[in-house]
Amino acid sequence: MTNQFLMTLRCDDRKGIVAAVSGFLADSDANIAESHQFRDPVSNQFFLRTMFEPCSTGGIDLVAMREKFATIAGRFAMTWRIDDMAVKTRVMIAVSKFGHCLYDLIHRWRSGVLGIEIVGVVSNHGDMREFVEWNGIPFYYLPVTAKEKQRQERELFMAFERDRADLLVLARYMQVLSPDLSTRLSGRCINIHHSFLPAFKGAKPYHQAYARGVKIIGATAHYVTDDLDEGPIIEQAVERVDHASSPDNLVQIGRDLESTVLARAVRWHIERRVMLNGSRTVVFG
Repeated sequence: MTNQFLMTLRCDDRKGIVAAVSGFLADSDANIAESHQFRDPVSNQFFLRTMFEPCSTGGIDLVAMREKFATIAGRFAMTWRIDDMAVKTRVMIAVSKFGHCLYDLIHRWRSGVLGIEIVGVVSNHGDMREFVEWNGIPFYYLPVTAKEKQRQERELFMAFERDRADLLVLARYMQVLSPDLSTRLSGRCINIHHSFLPAFKGAKPYHQAYARGVKIIGATAHYVTDDLDEGPIIEQAVERVDHASSPDNLVQIGRDLESTVLARAVRWHIERRVMLNGSRTVVFG
């Protein structure tokens, strides 16, 4: 199979962007396999995601290609990157006591459905150690106390950097990251929130939903920012419920939604389908 490469970019919208990119790829002996673009009329931002392949057996020299494209990018003041999609994203997962999202991600990884490399699992509890290590994944037990939260976060970030992780996934990690760590991991940390944001925040959201007699429940995957549960939303899903649904029923339905929504968000992130647009996201299908 031919190696595929991906260019993603954003910049102020103006005439000639697509022509410049397509012309550059043609001059680089590359063939466009898939391309998506979007112009946000509110912010006047232009977003592009283009998958391309080498036309010749000589392949593509990414270093040289990036150097050449930098001139075009400078002309349009682009934020951009070019990636070899054969290189898997290195993912670290953080979890507490609820394991359903962790189990789902590891199953998808082991079955080859989710093309990531899981470099480690961090937890403030020891409950998941046996399962994680049975799957051949390093387990980092980093307990948290009020007095030692800063130390624990330093150790978490050190593990993230030491293992050369690209993405931290909070798979029901029941700790609030500090503003400092959230900033360090900006655009590189995905959380799954156990409700349909922005409704029913805080503890026991399904019990809140039950008390309000809701007819749908949901889950939300978003990037982590220093504003709790207000980060740019990547994916959401809902399920209809009725008056006969107990709080336990809602919890079970919600956990299924959480696992599915988080897996989708991780997949779209590693495929570079998600692009930040201020407090919002552009998600290419």
